[in-house]
Amino acid sequence: MRHARRRVVRRVTRLAAVGGLLLGGTMVTHAVASEPGTPDAVPFSTASPPDAHASGPGADVVQRLGTSRTAGSWVGEDGRTVVAVTDEEAAAEVRAAGAEPRMVRHSMDDFDSATRTLSSAPRVPGTAWMKDYRSNQVVVRADSTVSEDDWSSLTEVADGIGDFVTMERVGGTFTTRLAGGLPVLSTAGRCSAGFNVTDGRREFILTAGHCGPQGSVWFSDDGGRKKVGTTVGGSFPGDDYSLIAYEGGKAGENAGVVAVGGGKGVRITGVADPTVGQRIFRSGSTSGLRDGEVTALDVTVNYPEGTVGGLIESDVCAEPGDSGGPMFSEGVALGVTSGGSGDCRSGGITYFQPLTKALADLDLKLIVAPGADGGSPSPEPSQGQGVAAPDAATPGSSTSVRGILPDPSTLVSRLADPRNVGPGLLVMGGSLVALVASRWIRAEQDRKAYRRQYSEMWG
Repeated sequence: MRHARRRVVRRVTRLAAVGGLLLGGTMVTHAVASEPGTPDAVPFSTASPPDAHASGPGADVVQRLGTSRTAGSWVGEDGRTVVAVTDEEAAAEVRAAGAEPRMVRHSMDDFDSATRTLSSAPRVPGTAWMKDYRSNQVVVRADSTVSEDDWSSLTEVADGIGDFVTMERVGGTFTTRLAGGLPVLSTAGRCSAGFNVTDGRREFILTAGHCGPQGSVWFSDDGGRKKVGTTVGGSFPGDDYSLIAYEGGKAGENAGVVAVGGGKGVRITGVADPTVGQRIFRSGSTSGLRDGEVTALDVTVNYPEGTVGGLIESDVCAEPGDSGGPMFSEGVALGVTSGGSGDCRSGGITYFQPLTKALADLDLKLIVAPGADGGSPSPEPSQGQGVAAPDAATPGSSTSVRGILPDPSTLVSRLADPRNVGPGLLVMGGSLVALVASRWIRAEQDRKAYRRQYSEMWG
């Protein structure tokens, strides 16, 4: 009876082992077949930057009224568009367009004249200036590195412009954030991947220009074994963007998704320019996902490495290593992290390179993700619709970040990934071990039985 049970156990083990081999082979075949081997297998489309002269809520009426009668627009706390105007006739047109007018003394022409004068003065690293639409002032800031002599000289320039130019001292220093977004590393330091873009043939990471000069080689791991790509162009100073060409020419699946930490990502569905007062989100490899509000546009910052103009200013925090990380809202791409002051413990100011400017200069298109149901990406908000009220704004539709960059995970997690060949190989290996073991156990039992029989026959 005991021998019969043993035979049953051996047969069941052999059958299970053979079944495991077949199952493991099927898993490996399926995993290999499902790898995105061609561009056609990658689910994304592209988005072009909008007309630079027709972006943001209120842009149409501002363009129609002109820079001599308006002084910018922004999003109010209730989500309505507010437009600064200099006369009652312009205010009536703003009301007719469905926006809220705000009477001010100084026009955009005054702002532009003031910033040109500031730009023509001797350059002082650690300073920045911005057009504050809501206060109808040009604000000049200086960080802790600016000497009293330089501060006095800049104050004299500001006084000569007019009383609508105000001076502010800020703590910390205005620096680029080189140490978004998944980390990319090179000999130049650590930055964050921004957005994936394409010229129709090859695909690239668009990140900050100060992250590294042309020819910089980037990796997704500290050991320099997993190469991401090479910097092939960009602009810094002046602007702050650069392109990393993917090593294999393609970004892979989920190219239209940006990482926000915790294995999660946000689908990017379009590209636009932000609006003052808009709630935005920023992701970086150092500090993860953070949110804040756009406080100014067309900002000039005098970094130690050089002057960068046309930046977006926000009260969101950032830290070294966040450079190049994506800035977005409601799934719409807005910019990449440039620099700023402060940190995410005490707060600070962060500046972003507008994405529309970089795409237009480089003649590239943004890679965007399909919708949550796998269909076409969500349409970009029309300019007439405006943006969500600050309290109601969200990052966008969430998804997994798998496939954004070469996976820097551990061997165990890669083997556990059901979309890789690892699980199938593990099943096949275990089945082979079970099959060999069952054969060895049977042979060993037969040998012992033969010895017992032989001993009984011959004493």
